[in-house]
Order: sequence, then C-alpha cells, then structure tokens
Amino acid sequence: MAQPEKARPEQAQPELVPPTARNLTPLRMILRQALNYPAQVGAALAALVVTSGATIAIPARFKTIIDQAFGPGANPETINGAFRLLLVIVVVLGIGTATRFYFVSWIGERVVADIRLRVQKNLLRMPPSFFESNSPKEISSRMTSDTSIIEQVVGTTVSVALRNSLTAVGGLAYLFYLAPALTAGVLVGIPVILGPIFFFGRRLRSASRSSQDRVADIGVQISEVLGAMKVVQAFGQESREAQRFGATVERTFATAERRIRIRSVMTAIVIFLIFGGITALMWEGAMGVAQGRISGGTIAAFVLTGGLVAGAFGSLMEVYGDLVRGAGAASRLNELLLEQPDIAPPARPITLPQPPRGQIAFQNVSFRYPSRPEIAALEDFSLAVEPGETVAIVGPSGAGKSTLFLLAERFYDPQAGTVRIDGVPLPQADPAEVRARMALVPQDGTLFAASARDNLRYGNWSASDDQIWEAARAANAETFLRALPQGLDTFLGEDGARLSGGQRQRIAIARALLRDAPILLLDEATSALDAESERLVQDALDRLMAQRTTLVIAHRLATVRQADRIVVMENGRIVEQGKHAELTAANGLYARLARLQFDTAAA
Repeated sequence: MAQPEKARPEQAQPELVPPTARNLTPLRMILRQALNYPAQVGAALAALVVTSGATIAIPARFKTIIDQAFGPGANPETINGAFRLLLVIVVVLGIGTATRFYFVSWIGERVVADIRLRVQKNLLRMPPSFFESNSPKEISSRMTSDTSIIEQVVGTTVSVALRNSLTAVGGLAYLFYLAPALTAGVLVGIPVILGPIFFFGRRLRSASRSSQDRVADIGVQISEVLGAMKVVQAFGQESREAQRFGATVERTFATAERRIRIRSVMTAIVIFLIFGGITALMWEGAMGVAQGRISGGTIAAFVLTGGLVAGAFGSLMEVYGDLVRGAGAASRLNELLLEQPDIAPPARPITLPQPPRGQIAFQNVSFRYPSRPEIAALEDFSLAVEPGETVAIVGPSGAGKSTLFLLAERFYDPQAGTVRIDGVPLPQADPAEVRARMALVPQDGTLFAASARDNLRYGNWSASDDQIWEAARAANAETFLRALPQGLDTFLGEDGARLSGGQRQRIAIARALLRDAPILLLDEATSALDAESERLVQDALDRLMAQRTTLVIAHRLATVRQADRIVVMENGRIVEQGKHAELTAANGLYARLARLQFDTAAA
C-alpha cells in the first residue's frame, strides 16, 4: 500500500539530541552572538572590572584604617580621611554594580531574542520531511525552555562567573602582596581543588543534559494533551492522561534529583577544600600577629581578602553547574541553527517563463517518504495537466493523491523522474517562485490565531480591504464576515476556533482567490462539510477554478463530474483516467468507488 497522503499513523519521533557537551565549548555560540553588541559588552566588562577592583579595595582600605586610624598618633583628621575614602569606594561599588546589572541583563535579553529569531528563521527553511522525524512540539519546547536557560546564563551566571573570577585573581594578587609565604600555600592547594571539579563535572554535564531533555518531554506532552482535550474528555481518558503525565513528571524529577545530588556532593567537597585551606592560612596568619611578624591591619586585610577569595571560588563552583546547563542548551539550539534544508534553491535557478501558463507535468516519478522508505508512495507515475484544465484525482486512501501536491509544491524531491512547472524541472527553479504560481485550499481550512483580515490576506499580504471584500464575496464569506463583532478585525481564535468548518473553508478559498495563482490545488476541500456548507463552498470553488489549471483531490460527486478529466490512482499508479461516464461504464475501480460514495450521497 502506498504512503497515506493524509494523517499517517503516528510513530515515535526521535528527539533532536546532539552529543552530550563534554565541556563549555558550546557557549562560544552565545559569545559570538553577544559580540554583535561590542559597546554593551565593553560597558559590562568595564563595570565588572570596576566592581571587582572596588571589592578588593575595601579590605585594602581596612588595612590602612586599622594601621593608621587606630594606631599610635591617630587623630580625627586621619580617621575622617580614611573613612571618606572608604565611603567613596562603596559609592563606586554601588554605581558599578548597577551599571553591570543593566548591561549584562540587556545583553542576556538581546542574545536570547536574536537566537530565537535565528532558530525560527532557519526552521522556516526546513521542508516537511524534517518535521516528520523531528517533533515540532519538542522543537517548540526547546525554543522556550532552552532559551530561558541561556537567558539566565548570559544575564546572570556569566556575570557572576566573571565577577568572581576577577575577584579571585585580584584577591590572590593582593594576598601575595600582603603575605607571600602564606599565599603560596593557596597555589599549592589549587590542584587539589580542581581534581573534584573535573571528576564530578563530567557527570554533572551528562545529568544536566538529560534533565533538559526530560523537561522538553513535559512541554511536548502538555501541548499534545491540551490540543486534543475534546478527544481526551470524549473518551473519558482524563485519569489515564493524568497518570501518564505524572509518570513523565516523576521521570523528570528523578533525573533532576540525580543532577542535584551530583552538584551537591561536588559543592560540598570543593567548599570544604577551599574554606579548609583558607582557615589554615588564617590560623598561620594569626600566629604571625601574635609573634609580631605581621601587623594587625595586615592580618585584618588578609582575613577579609581571604574570605572574599574563598567566597569567589565557592560561587564559581555554584555557577559552574549553571554554565554546564547553558552549554547543553546552547548545543541543542545550535543543532537547529546548523540544520540545512534538503530542499533549497539551486546556485543559479532557472527563471520560470512569463507570463505563467499554468502547466504541470509528472514524468516517470517514483517517490518514497523519508520516514517510510520501504513503501512506495508513487511508482513510475506520469501525468500532464494542460493550462486551464481541471483534473480530478480519486482513489482509495493511501493511493498517493496528496503526495502529488507535496511534490508539485516541491516540499519533497522524487527519488526518480521529474516534476515540471511550465516546462521547467522543479530542482532547477527557485522553490519560492514555484510555490508563487500555486494556490492551495487544504482539506481542513487551516487558519492562524489572528484577525480575519490577516488570515484572508495571507495569500496576498499587500491586498487592500476592497480586494479582501471582493474575494470574500466570491468565496461566499462576505455575509458572516460582516456579521463578526469587529468585522475584519475580529480575532478568530487558535486555528479559527470561533468559526464553523464551512466558514473556515470559505476563508481558505478567499485566501486562495487573493493569491491569484495560475495553478490551483484543492485537497478534498468539501469532504468534511455538511450539505449547506458544501453547497456554499462548492459554489465558491467553481468561481475560483475558472480560468485556472486545477488539480483537485475529490470524493464528492459534483467536483468529479465537472472535471475535464478524472485520474484514478491506486498504490501510487494511475489505473484509469477519463470522464465520469466513460469510467462508470468501464466498471473498474472508479465505478466501484462511485457506487460506494456517490450512491450513498444520492440516497
């Protein structure tokens, strides 16, 4: 049986899971994006340097205060001068911190906005085959959850990491200045601290990536169930869906718990090593004061600076886990950014002839869907539709009817044979130019969560209101559109939920009329409508089809009988073609389908 051209059975869709990040390299993608704004990055870095310098200057100022303001010969002027300078340092620290927060937050928001725009722009280039193997719901989850992680990383984590790195480096330099011998012990202990970081870091990266994937699963399941809520409730599956969601949430929690456990153990070990080392140094410094080898101001500055350095290292351990999560999110989004479409314009596309004729031809076409390569959707298929001709395509489900539309609009390329528009092979033309010559009326009348005006002019965005009303009138949609509360400005709801099926279909027809393309593709445009809606829609279709090359997938008697030619398909091949009376008299597949469908309709 050929590939079903409508709702194919759902299959497990593999996630877009790139290899687990082994390091923080994926963050380079974020850095490159941030460097598009050098002024803001420069201001943020300058503020970071100022705040880190001011932080180190506070212990240095305390050393001077203790040694001079509270030492022998101290006077009010000395004390006032010492504290005035300390107050200036505090003011600089406050202004620098506010400046740093503003620019770092701005960069975070801007980078996330740019990444979302780039990912969406690239996704719009992908052909339908890409979304057969990559769930749109899972991609949508990435666009929200992963970009939120990146926003946190750029707007907070990177700033904290840089500030604490500068503070740690500056603090160590100052500690060397104060007490070289004591500080040398800090450098000896650094390899001891880095060991656990590398050991646990690898496990933390893997756990973080798994945790992000499970969060994406939650988003996918929520979207799926809420989108099918009528079916869920109609079949009384609320309890089962709640249990299924509960199982997904528990898997997510278990994965997150493992990540938290690894991070907690790593943090505990590193904090113990850092603060234990600092405590030992303080101990040694206190003995130096007691023995008269170090001044009171020096040990006070050493203690304060040592605390700042220890706190900086401790914060770096905390933010390391966030940086790992950011690297995982960046790698997942980078996969989408680097994805290349299978269907793309050639380097030197052939321009389609002007004026357009509206001819379409399939020559010995064989095609298998990438998701089901074992089944042929079309097998050595040939069909030529002349300008202005109306050809009806009929056949059982899975015969390959809608596959013809997908190939005609070059959403796929056949594995063998050629599809031509006005004599030009589609792979040699720009896909956008090919699709500009076609107007599609789908079976379900797909609409967007927008106003009636925007849905109508989707076929021609520059259409005026007069043109919109003219198309609506021709599509038998004017009456109900004028009756809407705000007319063309009325919001139609998600997928046009505020309209009936017949009304949605008539808007889809008006949209195709505004497209004013020479080739019209009708995909069972009346199959799901009641008799009254079908009459209105069919009347609109008759006006739409006039003077256009029309390829129509039809189950209804009226459209089939009016066609210039009927093509009967089965298993991806043409088994019969001719007019209604000829095919009925031949007593073949068409006659059998006619008895099943048309006799029932007549009854």
